[in-house]
Amino acid sequence: MITKLQTLVLAMAALLFAGCTQKAGTPETVMDMLSQASESGCFIFGHQDGLSYGKNWKVDDYAGDDLTRSDVKAVCGQYPAMIGFDLGGIELGNDANLDGVPFDFMRRAARMHVSRGGIVTFSWHPRNPKTGGDAWDVSDPETVASILEGGENHEMFLQWLDRAAEFLGSLEVPVIFRPWHENIGSWFWWGGRLCTAEQYKALFTLTYERLKGIKDMIWVYSPNADASWESYMERYPGDDIIDIVGFDCYMFNSNEAFIAQMRTALENVSTYAKAHGKLYCVSETGYTAIPEAGWWTGTLLKAVEGYNPCYLLVWRNAWDQPAHYFAPYEGSPDSENFKEFVASGRPKLLTEK
Repeated sequence: MITKLQTLVLAMAALLFAGCTQKAGTPETVMDMLSQASESGCFIFGHQDGLSYGKNWKVDDYAGDDLTRSDVKAVCGQYPAMIGFDLGGIELGNDANLDGVPFDFMRRAARMHVSRGGIVTFSWHPRNPKTGGDAWDVSDPETVASILEGGENHEMFLQWLDRAAEFLGSLEVPVIFRPWHENIGSWFWWGGRLCTAEQYKALFTLTYERLKGIKDMIWVYSPNADASWESYMERYPGDDIIDIVGFDCYMFNSNEAFIAQMRTALENVSTYAKAHGKLYCVSETGYTAIPEAGWWTGTLLKAVEGYNPCYLLVWRNAWDQPAHYFAPYEGSPDSENFKEFVASGRPKLLTEK
């Protein structure tokens, strides 16, 4: 029996990174790039909002910016091979997302990054459809129930999904889509204490069914890493929907605790991926403000040693929050160690114009 992953990778294409010319123009080529990276012992390196702003800059001319700036590129001369964007705000019909990045700019940036041979991924932090609060408003435990079929906000939520679908379809590039993430923790309105496992799966399935007409979508399931494997699988939407199994894991405590948590999560998802014909990833990670100069090789590489996730994405460098950054920037204390991290050969970046 041919799995969904095997179907996607039938159209084999050359892996694109430094010096190559094949573009990541279809879901098949994206899945092939991810698969080949993993099989070769590497991972695609990603950075959230890496073309939109950085530690000490942001795009001001959204229509005319040449899209050549990147904190990662300023440090090592290469772009992140994957760039992350967020849809939060699209559900309301806003012109810009929750971080002020215009959707028209995202469309242009996504197309540019793919034309260079990169990959794009989208997360979504939608407003709370029941209270009107933000994605972190967990004040009403009936929010998910209210948007499922029969709920008082169901029709409104369908409109939200249609707005997301219209935008994602307009990109005309492959998208790794990662909705309803960190779902076992309870800091988002779709979290573990805010809905049952069946309600969560119904939400994910509803999203998939409403968006599955977009031909360029690759779907990721990414709970928080501190969840048990039982709770991870209890809310898993199913192999017929999910292409890549992953998790979000940030460093909050000691190096040892972070490494242990990462390795436990990697063992779980890699075992499942191998048995079910899937890829696996580290969908979000990082260390706020990177206070340890040797963190990239001394901690992060040790955390993934022996495992081959297809990609690893660090979170954003917020230009307006001095301590909120997760990638190196020009002159940062960790920048030399980041170059060593890149030189190890494990992370794959993009050396294109």
